[in-house]
Amino acid sequence: MTARAADRARYDRATAHLDAPLAIVDLDAFDANAADLVRRAGGKPVRVASKSVRCRALLERVLARDGFQGIMSFTLAESLWLARSGFEDILLAYPSADRAGFAELAADPKPAGAVTVMVDDPAQLDLIDAARDGGREVVRVCLELDTSLQLLGGRVRVGARRSPLRSPAQLAELARSVARRPGFRLVGIMAYEGHVAGVGDALAGRPLRSRAIRLMQAAARRELAERRAAVVRAVRAVVPDLEFVNGGGTGSVQHTAAEDAVTEIAAGSGLYVPRLFDNYTSFRGRPAALFALPVVRRPGVGVVTVLGGGYPASGAAGRDRLPVPYLPEGLAYDPQEGPGEVQTPLLGSPADDLLVGDKVWFRHAKAGELCERFDTLHLIEGDAVTAAVPTYRGEGRTFL
Repeated sequence: MTARAADRARYDRATAHLDAPLAIVDLDAFDANAADLVRRAGGKPVRVASKSVRCRALLERVLARDGFQGIMSFTLAESLWLARSGFEDILLAYPSADRAGFAELAADPKPAGAVTVMVDDPAQLDLIDAARDGGREVVRVCLELDTSLQLLGGRVRVGARRSPLRSPAQLAELARSVARRPGFRLVGIMAYEGHVAGVGDALAGRPLRSRAIRLMQAAARRELAERRAAVVRAVRAVVPDLEFVNGGGTGSVQHTAAEDAVTEIAAGSGLYVPRLFDNYTSFRGRPAALFALPVVRRPGVGVVTVLGGGYPASGAAGRDRLPVPYLPEGLAYDPQEGPGEVQTPLLGSPADDLLVGDKVWFRHAKAGELCERFDTLHLIEGDAVTAAVPTYRGEGRTFL
């Protein structure tokens, strides 16, 4: 029996009393992945990206481990909710225009002391000030650095279009604006190198493109390490007591941690290890989060139909954004239909061994987005479900 077949047998036994559709997290794999992130971080704390987890119970579990410290959140409403739930040291990784949220933040010392908001433009500071509604709490602020690799004088750009702040001078100028402005305190710098951390460099059947990606990423790491160090020096000249410099992501943990200027690493997807992380040479994780769909039809030889399945991930549309049939091995989508909202036909010889009511296990493309489809995660240890915990959706929280 292969390791994957053994996992399927375990998952089927553990969930035999549960009807699909359902989602699971294999805690043995989850914990092993957490340990690997800490190992790769080389002694620097790992800040957990809540977007990639979206389950308070699992955020608590990973933050209880040595080597993890703080949360990287994705909306202001989520940040306030987490702060009121007892979480501390929450870095909001994206700018917000949530005026009601900023009024709440500025009016209450508890969330104001726990949450750091992201800015990359003085206009965002203006919006926060206008939203205070009399609140006088100091708002903790982080600046975001553009990490993109720019070639040929900027005519070629590789990387996400995030912050407009690129040079040490630009970040230092905004740092001075924050420092001069009452009601704000600059505490950190963040830089997410998505073109390194979030792009696989070992694409199956595409050796030339894989090599090109590795060359691009090596050049991007060199350029960013030099520029990030200069940015940190420039900002610390304005704010010497800067608390943190955050960088990285699951795919670049060990590379980013090697930079002296970086004080902490961000990661989250590496806990669940969705399918987009199958194509990396820098690390190997264990798939920990999966979902199961029930067989509801057997249309013919070599075909079964499961209920649901159309759960595409965000990003540029493509086959790599689709979930993949994982267990039993050997099933594939019908190319004329793909995964459907209500039903999904699957082709392959394993279909002939599946009965109505059996489970087919899938892996989603992007980590936490799975939790927008399910309100419960069934936690598996060995071959038993040991707990069922709510996702954000299960707690009635749909932040985006």
